Amino acid sequence: MILPRHQSGRAAAETLVSALGRRRFLQAALGMGAGSALAAGSAVPAAASATNRGAGAALSSGRFSGVLQPGRGHIPGDVYLGSEADEVLWGYVPSVHADAVARVRSGQTVTIDSVSHEGILEDQGRDPVAYFAQHGVRRREVLDDAVAIAAGYSRTPRDFDVDGPHVVTGPVFVEGAQPGDVLKIETLAATPRVPYGLVSSRHGKGALAATTTGAPAGITLDEVMPPVGSDGRESGIPTEYGNVSVFASVRGGHAVMGSGSGRVRFPLRSFFGMMGVAFAETTNLTAPEANSIPPTLGGGNIDISHLGAGSAFYLPVSAEGALFYVGDPHMAMGDGEVALTAMEGSLRGTFRLTVCKPGSGDAPSVAYSYPFAETADAWIPIGLSDPDGSVGGQLNDLDVAMRRAVVNALDFLEHDHGLDRAVAYAYLSAAADFAISQVVDRTVGVHGLIRKSDLG
Repeated sequence: MILPRHQSGRAAAETLVSALGRRRFLQAALGMGAGSALAAGSAVPAAASATNRGAGAALSSGRFSGVLQPGRGHIPGDVYLGSEADEVLWGYVPSVHADAVARVRSGQTVTIDSVSHEGILEDQGRDPVAYFAQHGVRRREVLDDAVAIAAGYSRTPRDFDVDGPHVVTGPVFVEGAQPGDVLKIETLAATPRVPYGLVSSRHGKGALAATTTGAPAGITLDEVMPPVGSDGRESGIPTEYGNVSVFASVRGGHAVMGSGSGRVRFPLRSFFGMMGVAFAETTNLTAPEANSIPPTLGGGNIDISHLGAGSAFYLPVSAEGALFYVGDPHMAMGDGEVALTAMEGSLRGTFRLTVCKPGSGDAPSVAYSYPFAETADAWIPIGLSDPDGSVGGQLNDLDVAMRRAVVNALDFLEHDHGLDRAVAYAYLSAAADFAISQVVDRTVGVHGLIRKSDLG
């Protein structure tokens, strides 16, 4: 299609989308190459590529600097992917049979506008404009893609009591990725799109949730959160469940929650709670094994707070093209994520996606069979209590997750750094830190922190 000479940037992209349809436009833009004036799927000119930046280099500190409506503002990636209501999955992750909505070459970067589920869920009224207006948020500060998804999502039927809450964007096909490889995911930027977020706790979920038989072991019924007296789940109407969402405003690089003498202020630490590759074998979009809540060997809702800008996350590939996806954007989270959610808020992320082949030495050896991560200062072995997701039931035993994290750490130190296994075990006990990633995702997680400086 030939565009008028005066037409460029957003107008050109809108003309192409109108004429070709969004999926064909994406394919056409990709065919122009990374140096094209249009980022694939984008309605803005592509910014300079981040591909040549050093490994782990961050493009963003995570500070809020203005509302980022879909496709507007700085788009640093080679490819841009928005969260379109007819392309995202709500509550489920892509399987190995999913159709990609974007495509990159190994080593290229993709910028993704992710949408937080908080503020659009059924127990919050599924109307983000009205919901956030209660907290003084103006319409122009509510994201257009969040509004569109809340009002128009129809890819799968929504069942609030069964489905995951997450809006999942992707998948992205990475050329050259094959089962048996590793996908290295470098987070180059995780920028807040809005100046607010929510922390939610819901009945029957979280570290202090009641069980079907009463209080969980270790606490009394009076110590359950949210309080059992406010549990309205018998109504069957999500807005009457009595769930609690606490609003937090963003001021520069900090969040503020509460008011007066009951106010707390804490730094933003933005990252994506969900980064994954296709793992489930199902062709059913709403199969239990594709539910977005439990993390798996394909990553997903891994919820490790260290995976912000400057980190790398390694995942074993199970599908051609890896089929990378993101969701669950966090503005801040403490290890454990005890209340159920982090401080949830929409982010614009930029990621470099690199295929690592067996024997190349480009990925830790453990990563060919299990998720693994690193930051500039630390290696991060990971343990999950039930890494196949919902297949065959659900195990949420932290002891199991801890053991797997320690074994993965030992394998890494022995096979990648040549330590005698007994020495490695002693070193982990003397110098490494193990922390609870989260206790709220059905499959619970533990991660270790091994200082790179200790390994010489």
